[in-house]
Amino acid sequence: MSTSTRRTTTRLGATALTSAALTVVGLLAAPGQASAGPRHFLPRQCTGDAPVVCHFDVPPGNYTVTALLGGDTAGSTDITAETRRTMLAETPTEAGRKALRSFTVNVREPEGQPTGPAGSPGLDLTFGGSAPQLAGLHVAPTRRAPQILLAGDSTVCDQWSEPYTGWGQELPQFLRGRAAVANYADGGESTQSFLDEPVFFDALEAEIRRGDLVLIQLAHNDKATTAEQYRANLTEMAERVRARDGKPVFVTPIVRRRFNRDGTLNSVALHVMKADLPVEMRALAAELEVPLVDLTAMTKELVEGLGMEASKALYLHGDTISDNTHTSEYGAARFARLVVDDLRAQRLIPERYVR
Repeated sequence: MSTSTRRTTTRLGATALTSAALTVVGLLAAPGQASAGPRHFLPRQCTGDAPVVCHFDVPPGNYTVTALLGGDTAGSTDITAETRRTMLAETPTEAGRKALRSFTVNVREPEGQPTGPAGSPGLDLTFGGSAPQLAGLHVAPTRRAPQILLAGDSTVCDQWSEPYTGWGQELPQFLRGRAAVANYADGGESTQSFLDEPVFFDALEAEIRRGDLVLIQLAHNDKATTAEQYRANLTEMAERVRARDGKPVFVTPIVRRRFNRDGTLNSVALHVMKADLPVEMRALAAELEVPLVDLTAMTKELVEGLGMEASKALYLHGDTISDNTHTSEYGAARFARLVVDDLRAQRLIPERYVR
C-alpha cells in the first residue's frame, strides 16, 4: 500500500472527518477491503452506475461498511445488502456535498432464511435509489460487533421475493456503526419447530456472544399450541440464551389486519387462538424477568389508528394480492422502527448505535 493510499484510508476512517473533506478515495490493497471514489476509481468488485453493485469474496462474519455518498450533482442513494436487507434508507445529497454513512452487515450461509436459497457466497452491496452516487467505500471485518439476533417467522425473516418483507429485514437501516443484525427467522415456524430443527435455534445459539440481544417473536404459527407448551418453549429459549451470556428479549407478534365491524381488530388479528399468546408472553416475561417489546400493542394502536383503508399500505394489497398477515416494505420498516425505538427506550441498545 502506498503512503498516499494509507493516508487517504486513515482520513476515511477518522471519526472527526467531515464529508466535505474527502474528494477521492483510492483502492485499498488489503484483502477483504475496498475503497471507491468517482466511477473510474471504483474497485473491480463494483459494477454499474444505477445501481452500483459490489460483491466481495469474504467468509461469513460481520463486516463494517463505510460509504461516502454524493457527487458533483445532486444525488439520492439507498443501500441494500445480501437478501434485500435495507442498510440505509434513501439519502439525498446536495450537489458538491458528501454524506458519510457506516453500518455493519452480517454475512452468513444461507444469506437469508435458514431453509431458503443459499444465495451468493460473500458480501453483496447494492447502491440504488433515484440517483445513486458512491464516492467512497470501505469494507472491513468487525470481530467483536454487538449483535441483535432474531428468532421469528415469516413476518420477521429476510424475504427473498418482493413485495414480501419481514421487519427484521428492515431493522438494519435504523442502526449504525458496529451493531449487526443476524436474522435467523424463517417462514412457517412455530416455537416448537424453531427448537426442533437444528438450522434454527441451535444455529442461532452457536453465534451468541456475551451481551448480544436475542429477539424472539414467534406466535403466528402457534395457533394450535397450548398456553403451557408455548410458555415452556419460550422459557427454554430464554434459558439457553442466558446460558451463553446473551440477553433474551420477548417480542409479542405483529397484528394481522383483520377488523371487527366497529373498526377494532378481532381475536385472530390479536393472536387469541387456542391460547391468548401475547398475554402468555407478557406474563412469562414478567415471571422470568425477560425484557418485553410489546409489538402486538404497538402495531394494534398503529393499525387501528390508520383504519381499515389506510392500514392496507402496511400489508400486501394490490391488483393481484390481498394479504393481511405479511407486510410490505413500508409496513415492515414502520414496524422495525417501533422495535428499535422501544429497545432504545428500555436502554437495551446504546443511543450511539441508533440512526
